[in-house]
Amino acid sequence: MQKYLDFLRRELKLRGFSDKTIKTYVYQISRFLDYFDRDPKTITNEEIEDYILELIDKRYFNATIRLSIAAIRFFYFDVLRHKVDFLIRGLPKREKKLPKVLSKEDILTMINKTKNIKHRLLIKLLYSSGLRVSEAIKIKKQDFDFKRNLIRIEQGKGKKDRYTLLAKNLRNDLLRFFCKHNIKDYLFCGRKDHLTIKSAQKIVDNAAKKARINRKVTPHMLRHSFATHLLENGVDIRYIQHLLGHSNLQTTQIYTKVSNLDILKIKSPLD
Repeated sequence: MQKYLDFLRRELKLRGFSDKTIKTYVYQISRFLDYFDRDPKTITNEEIEDYILELIDKRYFNATIRLSIAAIRFFYFDVLRHKVDFLIRGLPKREKKLPKVLSKEDILTMINKTKNIKHRLLIKLLYSSGLRVSEAIKIKKQDFDFKRNLIRIEQGKGKKDRYTLLAKNLRNDLLRFFCKHNIKDYLFCGRKDHLTIKSAQKIVDNAAKKARINRKVTPHMLRHSFATHLLENGVDIRYIQHLLGHSNLQTTQIYTKVSNLDILKIKSPLD
């Protein structure tokens, strides 16, 4: 079955899919092919439906099932050029989960409890600029515009360039850091290249533990907090959309559901 996975990987690359999406689709199709263990062209529509039903019965997350269906759809339509009727059916609904947000006080405690300068810079960057962790670990010295207090994000999600904020507090820290260290490329260097996403996640998790935050804290929660706190400070949601790099305003509007901006104005009936 390796030839089919190679065909899939090649087609995804030719269409410009991200490395993460390629890895996910190849994994889903590898699992699908292992399940049937025969030529995929001989698999019937009913058997594919049974496979999806088994994922549902095993209580996989809807997001995982949607990914599996999307991968199978792409595999049959775009790799095998083979029509399958089940793919016209609706996808399981997305779970409507609200973003998890930290208070500004908790984030400042995380920063103050982090003694390693690079680790502290990473946490400050994730929160003050709203970067995805995949963007933050690839930041280079030349991406910082110290005159305009901006950060250039090159080829972020969707292969789009954008600018986001460079906080004055972070700007001063970076200038001092660059004066002491000869940084030529990535700000956060790893063993071979830039820092890995897994390492960045561990840095944030350790900072949260030092701050005695009794829940799992991820880099993406700092991004959620950035957006929510800007909204609570009265920043227009369209500006927040641009800073986050969202293509659709509807994606950004999820933060209106976790913001305290309007809730705080409501008086409890007990009071």
